[in-house]
Amino acid sequence: MYVINIGRIHMIVPQEATRLCGHDMEEAQSSLENAWLRVEDGKIHSFGSMSELTGDMLAGQDTVDARGGLLLPAFCDSHTHIIYAGSREGEFLDKIRGLSYEEIARRGGGILNSADRVGRASEDELFESAMSRALQMQAKGTGAMEIKSGYGLDTASELKMLRVAARMREALDARVKITFLGAHAVGRAYTGRQSEYVDMLIADMLPAVAAEGLADYVDVFCDRGFFTVDETLRILDAAARYGMKPKIHANELDCSGGVQAGVSRNAVSVDHLERMGAEEIEALRKSETIPTMLPGASFFLGMPYAPARMAVDAGLAVALASDYNPGSSPSGDMRMVMALGCIKMKLTPAESLAACTVNGAAAMELGGIAGAISQGRDASFIITGAVPSLAYIPYAYTEPFIERVCLRGRWL
Repeated sequence: MYVINIGRIHMIVPQEATRLCGHDMEEAQSSLENAWLRVEDGKIHSFGSMSELTGDMLAGQDTVDARGGLLLPAFCDSHTHIIYAGSREGEFLDKIRGLSYEEIARRGGGILNSADRVGRASEDELFESAMSRALQMQAKGTGAMEIKSGYGLDTASELKMLRVAARMREALDARVKITFLGAHAVGRAYTGRQSEYVDMLIADMLPAVAAEGLADYVDVFCDRGFFTVDETLRILDAAARYGMKPKIHANELDCSGGVQAGVSRNAVSVDHLERMGAEEIEALRKSETIPTMLPGASFFLGMPYAPARMAVDAGLAVALASDYNPGSSPSGDMRMVMALGCIKMKLTPAESLAACTVNGAAAMELGGIAGAISQGRDASFIITGAVPSLAYIPYAYTEPFIERVCLRGRWL
């Protein structure tokens, strides 16, 4: 299959580039005007200038006319919580009335509210609602996503969530990575007994998850009011014995030591980072860990935005993700994430696109597979309508821009 008459292909990178660091997030990518792209067996086979395209090349091939639209790699959303039951708009009203995230949690809301609902829901109910969200994400251009548990908080409910995620991985065109987040909060049955909850998670939850082979990663909410650095390291070390690599919730509420804890255990990513300073940046500079920032949560909760500009200028491979969840970021629209990267975090459009694609792929260990345009990567891309430039996409951030989406060689 050929896509022809592409106005410009963006985010062309060398095949060996599994991430883009610092100013390379803009300078190491290239574009190609008036182009074609060939797809074969779900992969990008080749691409080039329309002036080089011959009739012999097109003979017997299906063709799709991009009609001058841009071609961008599909978004790679490396942090989501899309398996949940119901919604939490009541807490939305609490926030409007001035309650903080932590105050709502202390009143029994927040994560525990969602855990109660997940406990009552069937696997099929969770699958149907989560698939609806994931299909919307795909339609908005997401071609790879990470899905976390963490609204179970007991062994049976966590396994239920992870089984749903595994079913979704089989059903979706997008690539899916799965993360066990039993340490999202302390389950209600263990209120006031956090250390016992950690013991149970290590002794019961982790072996059960590993026995079914349900998770690629383990995550811990290492922050003020949640899990301590010592508890986090205990969980990560126990999970490592089952082959689960770390991805850490860190520094959303405080400079918690979560970044350093993640780096010390070679975490694939540390996520949130709304509170991050020179010490955290220096730790990340010496590591392969991807700093993943979640501007949708900052937007929805009215929190500070993570210092993306400072991190890029320090040479880090910044990723941006949606944090799609019912309480603090009820949206999986990565175009909005890209726009917030520009508007609130002062990234250029090219840098923000890189953060939402190639570096998001790296935060899921999909570097070289997804998130960019190069030979041999997934044929997962967006064809836009008539937009004048890449910058127009985050600039006109609510205007529809997608004409068609192709995921691994299949048109949605």
